[in-house]
Amino acid sequence: MRVKQARPELADALGQGLHNIGQAAGLTGVSAKMIRHYESIGLARPSGRTLANYRLYSDGDLHRLRFIRRARALGFSMERVRMLLALWDDPHRASAEVKQLAQEHAAELARKIHDLLAMQRALEALAQQCHGDDRPTCPILEDLASTQASTARCDAGH
Repeated sequence: MRVKQARPELADALGQGLHNIGQAAGLTGVSAKMIRHYESIGLARPSGRTLANYRLYSDGDLHRLRFIRRARALGFSMERVRMLLALWDDPHRASAEVKQLAQEHAAELARKIHDLLAMQRALEALAQQCHGDDRPTCPILEDLASTQASTARCDAGH
């Protein structure tokens, strides 16, 4: 049988060092909307509640939210954040697993950077070909409307 914990009044909870969602958002840099989202998908633990059903967050909850924010800022997917959190929560984890996740993500970022640079070069080449005057002909629009695979022109810049 599960013992139901008493829900405190908001003032009592705040006096005990807990934080409401607005304070949690301000202290972590994670918006209240994203905090609720992270809870709904299981990244953040379900918050405690007051008698009036306001969410309450401990310092440990705030630390977890900062972890999630930093991982997302580094571009980790939600699934990888979930994996990193599981490793963080496991005191018997092998750091090799964490390193592997980081290296895989870094390799994906390198591929994306490579692709973005190819797109940049293609757009710069098209812009160079455009007169940018009152004439209606435009190589940029012609390229976009082309039935040719534009990726070949993008990849040619490598």
